[in-house]
Amino acid sequence: MDFEVIGSGLGFPEGPVVMEDGSVIIVEIQRGCISRLWGGGKREVIATPGGGPNGLAIGPDGALYCCNNGGFEYHEVGGLTIPGNCPPDYPGGRIERIDLSTGKVDRLYDAVDGNSLRGPNDIVFDKEGGFYFTDLGKGFSRTRDHGGVYYAKPDGSLIKEVDYHHISPNGCGLSPDGKTLYFADTMTARLWAFALTGPGEYTPHKPPFLRGRVITGQAELCYFDSLAVAASGNVCVATILKNGGYGGITTITPEGKSTFTEIPDPFVTNIAFGGADMRDAYICASGTGQLIKTRWAEPGLKLNYNA
Repeated sequence: MDFEVIGSGLGFPEGPVVMEDGSVIIVEIQRGCISRLWGGGKREVIATPGGGPNGLAIGPDGALYCCNNGGFEYHEVGGLTIPGNCPPDYPGGRIERIDLSTGKVDRLYDAVDGNSLRGPNDIVFDKEGGFYFTDLGKGFSRTRDHGGVYYAKPDGSLIKEVDYHHISPNGCGLSPDGKTLYFADTMTARLWAFALTGPGEYTPHKPPFLRGRVITGQAELCYFDSLAVAASGNVCVATILKNGGYGGITTITPEGKSTFTEIPDPFVTNIAFGGADMRDAYICASGTGQLIKTRWAEPGLKLNYNA
């Protein structure tokens, strides 16, 4: 695959948001900051939320909304940066609103029904102006907190639990018609789907036990991270350590058929689309601290709010 390096030397980059001027906003989870990249070495830090800023999305008010996972312990192995367990100075998980003109960070939510958020991870806005987000949970040396999927409004007036008790909910996205919510579970490498009936509401797949539908799982050892939806409805899932080797992008049809595109980094964590034809794919090669750009086989889906 031919690709261009947009940014390097980044502190475990994730959450790319492609802006109208061609720049890309990313998080550097390891450094607790949010950066803007233009390519050619041009880069600036636009906000420093601390903790572990993770998934990003532009909201209907033009502000940047951030899933903050509270941070990880990091390890350097074979020249790669690898996130690990919950750090000793963990400040809690939260959803933050960031003013792009000033860099001001406001905490929007840090709990649901009295239960603290643990590791908010990825976020997507619907046409009504609300957003879905995942919570990966938090890992420890011998135990793990479960994760869930949530719906909230950007004005701070509503947050609700959509589904809970998953092992590690990560990337999330909406189908082109907005009627299906997808999320990837990292540790099980499964792609889930929920049939939405309204904002934050869905029809259970097979009640009372199976509320969502499993689109596919992977036979080989790998881990699913963030995702982006293509205009066709295919779901492009960033994939880590495919069978113990490089990561890449697993493209999954709504019917569950999949193909894999390898990227030369074991820790491929995100993909986002941009450009005039939406075929510019920006991919986070997080283990080596890079944001790369390549041409994709099909256009990505335009998000409800961006730029």
